[in-house]
Amino acid sequence: MKTRQARGHAAALFTIVVWGTTFISTKVLLRGFQPVEILFIRFTLGLLALCLACPRRMKGVTKRQELIFAGAGLCGVCLYYLLENIALTYTLASNVGVILSVIPFFTAVLSHLFLKEPRPGGGFYLGFVVAMIGISLISFSGSQLELNPVGDLLSLLAAAVWACYVILTRKISAWGWSTILTTRRTFFWGILWMLPALLLFDCRLGLERFANPVYLGNLIFLGFGASAVCFVTWNLAVKLLGPVKTSVYTYLAPVITVAASVIILHEPITPLAVLGAALTLAGLLLSQGRSLLKKEAAK
Repeated sequence: MKTRQARGHAAALFTIVVWGTTFISTKVLLRGFQPVEILFIRFTLGLLALCLACPRRMKGVTKRQELIFAGAGLCGVCLYYLLENIALTYTLASNVGVILSVIPFFTAVLSHLFLKEPRPGGGFYLGFVVAMIGISLISFSGSQLELNPVGDLLSLLAAAVWACYVILTRKISAWGWSTILTTRRTFFWGILWMLPALLLFDCRLGLERFANPVYLGNLIFLGFGASAVCFVTWNLAVKLLGPVKTSVYTYLAPVITVAASVIILHEPITPLAVLGAALTLAGLLLSQGRSLLKKEAAK
């Protein structure tokens, strides 16, 4: 059991470390690509990578299971990223970062309602509050708070959609297929859902853009690393730890983003951001630590 838990925590931590740095690649690619183009290319590359990694077919998928795969692709691959990117055009990135931090709360509620899992203890909610304070300090350090109803509501919807994806992933993991196979099928459905968005946003082929080594390198990183590898490790973490414990790791994303911006982009860091990072880490430990202690006591 301890080895299983350790693997789950390692998978979740690895995923968030990589996802926390993807903003740099996305920021570079937005100079030459539309947001939906980046999404379509990265997940298509991810799907190709997963097909190469595990080329065998999935057999015996029922209609109900196929619907759940389609729902997971819609929520986790298509809607979440589209809502997040559209939200960024209406509101501040700091607003989006803070609002998306409610993902663990939504996940806990949905897990209790649909998976019949027990309600989290007081440590989870205390950690949630501490982490939210820390993330707010990170996000609004050096900037002012501005309310933008449309963008903020889209961010909130994105958080709810990702929580739905985590719940669907938990259901899928119980069917016994390998994580690579289930992630591959989810990607397939996510790409299908993106096709209408490509037409809506009037995307272009623009093959000359792929001759740019900077663009190509960042697309490969997003496609193979942040998509193919990290969705597999995230889904594995959900399978091993459960949806709530895994989602708590999303608190770390802003901390990783700040660290990456300092190390890679040489951006300045403020004392408030340092305090915020410390509080966010404390919130993560509170949310995870209390539940772990309760489990040990129960044994």
